[in-house]
Amino acid sequence: MTIYQPLPEHPKLDPQDLGLLSAVAQGHARLTPEQSLDLLTSAPLHTLGRFADARCRELHGDHLRSYIIDRNINYTNICTAKCIFCAFKRKGDEHDAYTLSHEALYEKVQELSDIGGTQILMQGGMNPDLPLDWYLELLNGLRERFPHVNVHGFSPPELIEFVNFFDPPGATLIDKVRWVLIKLKDAGMGSLPGGGGEIFAPAVRTKIGMGKCDMEAWLQVMYAAHSLGMFTSASMMYGHIEGYADRIHHMRLVREWQDKAIRDFGTGELPHDIAFDPTIKKPETGGHYLGFHAWPFQPDHTALGRLPTWPTPEDKAQGLPFPGDVVAKLDGSGTKDEDPLFGRRLRFAGATEYLRTQAVSRLMLDNIYTIGSSWVTMGPHIGQTALFYGANDMGSVMMEENVVSSAGTTYCLDEAVLCNLIRTAGFTPAQRDSKYDIIRTHTSPDSPDLKVTDWSEHRTKRLHIQSAEESAAEQLGTAELTVGASDN
Repeated sequence: MTIYQPLPEHPKLDPQDLGLLSAVAQGHARLTPEQSLDLLTSAPLHTLGRFADARCRELHGDHLRSYIIDRNINYTNICTAKCIFCAFKRKGDEHDAYTLSHEALYEKVQELSDIGGTQILMQGGMNPDLPLDWYLELLNGLRERFPHVNVHGFSPPELIEFVNFFDPPGATLIDKVRWVLIKLKDAGMGSLPGGGGEIFAPAVRTKIGMGKCDMEAWLQVMYAAHSLGMFTSASMMYGHIEGYADRIHHMRLVREWQDKAIRDFGTGELPHDIAFDPTIKKPETGGHYLGFHAWPFQPDHTALGRLPTWPTPEDKAQGLPFPGDVVAKLDGSGTKDEDPLFGRRLRFAGATEYLRTQAVSRLMLDNIYTIGSSWVTMGPHIGQTALFYGANDMGSVMMEENVVSSAGTTYCLDEAVLCNLIRTAGFTPAQRDSKYDIIRTHTSPDSPDLKVTDWSEHRTKRLHIQSAEESAAEQLGTAELTVGASDN
């Protein structure tokens, strides 16, 4: 039996040494956190793109880039957490607080099934009024009606609140989470999204996500899911109060816990020489993270977004560094007391910062197969550019999205435009399923984008038809997106 060993590190080498970067791109070496931080903060953008793209091609080949048809269903906006970056949550007594009925949710999935969808991303607020049976009946109903649709459901913060709400048996947190997950899995839940990842560093997490689980609980939920053979994703939301070292610390923890999952439960990756052959399915094996998805904070309509943007005139006059960088440590040990302005200044991440962060994630996360492009927050053309900075997946053709759009981002694309973005970047668009196996490769004349004869007349159509029960949700003032970058 072969014992899994992570790739070797070479901590004495210059992070921007071309030999080291070539070895990383070829899958022969692993970056240290210190090297990764140097790349994030000082490497030329074109260098990051060059080697992140080389790493992506090493894993996925030169031809196919994928997407999925799914739907992001937010079953309730009632939530006990007090995240200051969220514009979606309601306490429960507002006029626009809602919880959708099972029948309304079935209607949503039927609409997805009608256009060839294969997955729902089902997440909601942490609603204390919903019993476990509500979820089990819903999942059983979905499985009975739509056996071909994977339920990519509930995030680690939701699972932690399930433990708090339902008081399951177990001596440890992992035991309790496993008990809940077994119930959900047996009822039809297929995989677990990486929602609620935000930033793991305690100083940042306690500041922006009051009432949400800490990093250890988040990681243990995912490990419990992996132990049951479930596949999950990991996420990161940055570009707010965190320092650059916090992003690297976050990625390091994802990488370390992925090492642990692969070592303890096995790997589902194929040998390199056939890894990107779309006709070959990945073997069934122990669970682990299938993908990493990171996006910048969207500030509109949020409490966090009202903070001053660094540097203010006073910051400039005094030559003050960004407080997040003062506090951030690669081991996550920074505390708010290290800078009195910590948590009181924002540093947004624009297009260049987004591409840098994504490229470093591809190079650092050598044990994560997929890196997703977040065009829903950055716009279609930056999302397309991301395909040259380590991303192999363009995310989701989804029928609606409420959480990101409630914070002000409302980019809309349809399947034809998404395929066109992939094709005009020099790749072949390919529809995938929840495990990143290819369902359909678009090479024939009847491909969604190749059927469009006049792009000037092509307009994205609203696929989501709102039910009467969703009238309360309509009052949220959020845009229903035809296509978005789901957390898959």
